[in-house]
Amino acid sequence: MFKNVLTVLSLACLVCGTSLSAAEKTRILMVTQSAGFKHGSVNRKEKDLAVAEVAMIQLGQKTDLFTVDCTQDCAADLSRDNLQNYDAVMFYTTGKLPVAEPDLKYFLNEWLQQKGHGFIGFHSATDTYKDYQPYWDMIGGSFNGHPWGSGNTVTINVHEPGHPTMKPFGKEFQIKDEIYRYKNWQPEKVRVLMSLDMSRCKPSEPYHVPVAWVKSYGHGKVYVNNLGHNESTWADKRFLQSVTAGVKWIRGDVKGESAPNPKLSAAQESAAKAVAETSKPKE
Repeated sequence: MFKNVLTVLSLACLVCGTSLSAAEKTRILMVTQSAGFKHGSVNRKEKDLAVAEVAMIQLGQKTDLFTVDCTQDCAADLSRDNLQNYDAVMFYTTGKLPVAEPDLKYFLNEWLQQKGHGFIGFHSATDTYKDYQPYWDMIGGSFNGHPWGSGNTVTINVHEPGHPTMKPFGKEFQIKDEIYRYKNWQPEKVRVLMSLDMSRCKPSEPYHVPVAWVKSYGHGKVYVNNLGHNESTWADKRFLQSVTAGVKWIRGDVKGESAPNPKLSAAQESAAKAVAETSKPKE
């Protein structure tokens, strides 16, 4: 196998008593390289694997649905040749990654847009290639600060609790995690699935803050979830079940709408402005 990739094979599914063949399992390349801030969840700390990497490998084993190879050397492993070994790519990354431009263009313009291929972006995947329009056009937006830090408990509204990726969360939930706001946000190109409830979050800011969304990208699929800053999130059953559903959605095992819903974003923006206005201290 590639010397820069850590490989773990999936185990047989003990619950259902059956096992997908290696050819039937989704092959995922998980990129956790940090060219900017390095989050604790992807910091290997002189160990073989980081918390987020272990969580995804174990999830693949438990569900018997996918295998995960983890790399922190995308210059070697996010290449045109190596991408032929995968069906999906996960990013928990920051900054301008050292990927050769031809490989990056191939990844975005050809590989990802093929039927059956997908991209799952965790937390700071939006803090990656912030000045590279083709990337933020693909992922949906760019990191623009986080007024809600890792110690904040936030309330999140789920707009489509029936979407397979959202079913684990219910109609609303609370979680302690760091939440990003965005620039280069394109509501006309994404389907927002959950957002901050500004009426129950401090600070209350006068803008829409999406937390998870999906989109079609050519014939491929994209699922982005802001959660994952805190290591505890990688043990949260709701989050892990959502990731599992995201893989099934990319595979085509479950149906989930991906058509953009800009009217929802506009309504959330108006609601946030109203909340921020009423929460201003009186003079």
